Amino acid sequence: MNIVVGEENAQHLRDRYTVLSLDTFRVAGRDQLIKSFCVVETMPIQEIKQLDQWRDLHENLMLNYQRQNWNYCEQALEHLQGKWNRELDSFYIDLAARIQSRKPHGVDPAWTPVIDRK
Repeated sequence: MNIVVGEENAQHLRDRYTVLSLDTFRVAGRDQLIKSFCVVETMPIQEIKQLDQWRDLHENLMLNYQRQNWNYCEQALEHLQGKWNRELDSFYIDLAARIQSRKPHGVDPAWTPVIDRK
């Protein structure tokens, strides 16, 4: 993925680009959570007609990841891999690995999707 931005920049870019939500981070020493977004710069012209469908599926993927709905996430990832001009494939691979590590635990009320960073 080429461009990752914070929430404020994402709001400004939404009018001109496709902006998709990614992970939320907790950085040591900061009280505020940081939401990350990616900017999809280019797409093959023949895929433009599916843009809204893929954006909705991606956002539902992230919502269901937060809800620990692992089966939905796995199915969504199968459909999203290779989309977005492959710009998000590395993110989807990482997310799939995280899901595989969490799936055996089922739904864990103590789990949070927030990633801690130093």
